[in-house]
Amino acid sequence: MAYPQLTDKPGAIETAARIAAGKMSPLEAVDAAIARIEHLDTHINAVVVCDFDRARDAAKEMGKSSPSDATPLFGVPMTIKESFDIAGLPTTWGHEAHRDNIATSDSAVVRELKAAGAIFLGKTNVPPDLADWQSNNPVYGRTNNPHDHERSPGGSSGGSAAAVASGMVSCEFGTDIGGSVRVPAHFCGVWGHKSSWGLVSKEGHDHPLLAGRGAHDGVLSIAGPLARNAADLSLLMRITSNRQLGERRVPVSQMRILGLLDHPDCATDDAVRGPLEAALDALRGAGARVDTASDLLPDLAAQHADYMRMLNVAMARGAPGRDGKRASATDWFDFLDLQYRNELAWAKLFETYDFVLAPPAPVLAVPHAEGRVFDGEIEINGGSVRGAAGLCWAGLATFPNLPSTVLPIGSTGDLPCGMQVMGPRWGDLSTIAAAEAIGQVLHS
Repeated sequence: MAYPQLTDKPGAIETAARIAAGKMSPLEAVDAAIARIEHLDTHINAVVVCDFDRARDAAKEMGKSSPSDATPLFGVPMTIKESFDIAGLPTTWGHEAHRDNIATSDSAVVRELKAAGAIFLGKTNVPPDLADWQSNNPVYGRTNNPHDHERSPGGSSGGSAAAVASGMVSCEFGTDIGGSVRVPAHFCGVWGHKSSWGLVSKEGHDHPLLAGRGAHDGVLSIAGPLARNAADLSLLMRITSNRQLGERRVPVSQMRILGLLDHPDCATDDAVRGPLEAALDALRGAGARVDTASDLLPDLAAQHADYMRMLNVAMARGAPGRDGKRASATDWFDFLDLQYRNELAWAKLFETYDFVLAPPAPVLAVPHAEGRVFDGEIEINGGSVRGAAGLCWAGLATFPNLPSTVLPIGSTGDLPCGMQVMGPRWGDLSTIAAAEAIGQVLHS
């Protein structure tokens, strides 16, 4: 089955503009999206919690009023990752034991998007505990990559990316701690943004075991949007950001870029390297200064080791720490110190470079597998590599709390390839703008 290219369906801003101009009603927009889901999702299984009746009711009510400046998404249908609470819908995080965990209130992101006029059609698939580059669980089953049903759309926001890539919805919202927005965007050929840590509230994005009590917005993990274009990413970030963001637009001809293709912890597959090398060459041809090495770069092996230790402690809420023992408070403060020093090193680097470009993952969309990708092996250039090693590119922006925008840059065979554009902390709109400018060069 052939799936729409990114330009074949209107984006969120375009849909809102059509509604505002009277060319379609919110109900017509919602019904069209429902029809696409019903037609396409039999083969993909991305939208696993449907809320069509309430969406149609909301659209009918919205049709009685007019959009305003406060509702830039007026009438736009969308879905959201299953782990975000929507009142009246289940939040299971992929666990059969939590099938009947029904949210009593909306998460902060859902509230903000609804206030901006978005209409939620339902929720999209995830792996158990949001801890895999697949989206497969005992509650909802397996989500397939729209480009190849034998491969993963990524995880943990895999259902999110698959819904956008297949044309079911124009935009989505996911979360990312180990590449969970960026890798699905890369695997599925859409745009995605890992926000600066702390920029978007994750209230109402809590594991069911917390029983709705709320939790500290843990280190490393962020919420961020997926879409078909950069403009929609920017709008979604403006709607959900909890601080005013500046935007620095740098023409490609004036960009100072550090391009990274190699990581000491994991080789990069040629299917990823090829499109990235071509992208860097195109940017050089457009006048950008592109370096592929710098003494300013932090020790990537040390950074990755610190990231993985901190990630494991954060995911396990304290265990394991060092030497397989439960992390102590002292261990945790040591991790925070290491993270802070790493963040300072990256800030120094961005005094010389505007942006850092890198793969979102060392491979393209991986074949479906039983068990977690991270517990098995991935194939790189004909050899087998530990699946967990693939997290090296995710940690590049995650550990120092940096924003990173993924844009599609091409494909190898039938599988899409993306590239992440990293910038200084709080420079979220700037990395999105840079990705847009880079995309214009690559796709012209």
